Amino acid sequence: MKLNITSLSTKSPAQVQVWFTTSKEGKDKKSTAQIAGNKASTEMKTLLSSIDTARFSGGEGESVFLRRESSPHVLFVGVGEDKNLSKRLTAENFRRMSAGIYKTLQSEKISSAQICAVAAFSAEAVATGLTEGLLLTSYQFETYKEEPKNKHVLQSVEIAVEKFSSSLNKLREQSEIIANEMNFARWLGDCPGNFMTPSQLAEEAQKRAKGTKIKVTIWDKTRIAKEKMDSFLSVSEGSSQDPRFIIMEYSGGNAKQKPLCLVGKGLTFDCGGISIKPSAGMEEMKFDMCGGATVIASMVAMAKLGLKINVKAYVPATENLAGPAANKPGDIRRARNGKTIEINNTDAEGRLILADALVYACEQKPGMILDVATLTGAMMVALGNTHTGFFTHDTGLRKKIETAAEDCGEKVWAMPMTDDHAKDMKGYYADLTNLAPSRNAGSATAAAFLGYFVEKGIPWAHFDIAGTGWNVSNRLPYISTKGAAGTMVRTFVEVAKNYRG
Repeated sequence: MKLNITSLSTKSPAQVQVWFTTSKEGKDKKSTAQIAGNKASTEMKTLLSSIDTARFSGGEGESVFLRRESSPHVLFVGVGEDKNLSKRLTAENFRRMSAGIYKTLQSEKISSAQICAVAAFSAEAVATGLTEGLLLTSYQFETYKEEPKNKHVLQSVEIAVEKFSSSLNKLREQSEIIANEMNFARWLGDCPGNFMTPSQLAEEAQKRAKGTKIKVTIWDKTRIAKEKMDSFLSVSEGSSQDPRFIIMEYSGGNAKQKPLCLVGKGLTFDCGGISIKPSAGMEEMKFDMCGGATVIASMVAMAKLGLKINVKAYVPATENLAGPAANKPGDIRRARNGKTIEINNTDAEGRLILADALVYACEQKPGMILDVATLTGAMMVALGNTHTGFFTHDTGLRKKIETAAEDCGEKVWAMPMTDDHAKDMKGYYADLTNLAPSRNAGSATAAAFLGYFVEKGIPWAHFDIAGTGWNVSNRLPYISTKGAAGTMVRTFVEVAKNYRG
């Protein structure tokens, strides 16, 4: 889809004009729709006034499509009350509205559209939200369908703003990069486990990085063993697929700047190992690598945006299956930093592969570490699929994350991680156990376990996207009904934009 931002004109060769409307309550307590701003033609105002208020009153979430004998056809989209529009309607509001716009235009088989945005809106919110929302909504995973059903009829969209400046097209370009990389993360997650194996994930990371300044290094099983990553390696031993350790490095800052390190869980399929999961819904465990997908996509986005920082990304990629050499409950393995771990549940494997990756990240002397993983079902119990829970002891980093997430429209929630949670992860036969003795506070104890592999003094945050990594269309209309969401790509990029090392 071709997107462009231009100065607002009431005339356009596009097949459809999209106008935003507000709702105004009259003396009779009935609401009527009015076109936002004063730039609409008399023809459009008359057309709107002819619509029965019972059918369309300009309320938030309302829309009406009018097909006319001659172009342009018209789509009216309600935004609610005509108050504080520039503050009330954020980029996230426009992302959500763009989902309805795209789906309507697709169903009406419209190939070109002009979306008219008046001065009462924030031009930056319009440019960012509509661009990202349209591209995210257009994503459909149909790689394995002989004849894709969802052909993209909508080919071009002109976003026409009243307060136009050339900087808006620069903002559009940046938004396109972020949306496209989110869609790439979604594609990685949506791919089936028989295709998206650890080696294939590594190959996709290499292909995506081509043309950027990212250096990609892939460690095979022999190198992983040589690097004393026994905790990571142990998870892979029940599978016929060898593991891969994916390293991505981007040097956009000065040589003295400490790198921002990203770590993502890359479980390309997880049956739970010997502690096998229930069969119902197990097909969704192809999404257990969504953390790794987020890291790969975020890294590529940062490089394409040309951020002036140094970033290193690490994705331990493996399957967790119940083969003859698989970990057994009670086994003891040793992590790269020398700590021994009792494996009391083989389905608590994500923390085992992240442990070695976090140790390696710390050895790079970073200024900050962010790790992301579909780690615990307990996070889904705590927060559902509305917020991504994150854990950090660093109050400054917590505020940076919360600000970044708010600025880019993702919802996060700071969760507790205390010394008590850390004590719960002490082992009986080894230094640590991979499963706390109680199921209570499962996401906090998992985060506390990871804390044993992060050096003190390094700002670190752990993101658990078990509830937000996929199947969130009931919350985010621009995400497809079933499938990965590309969660935390926007937040990670936003944190990176403000990173100083």
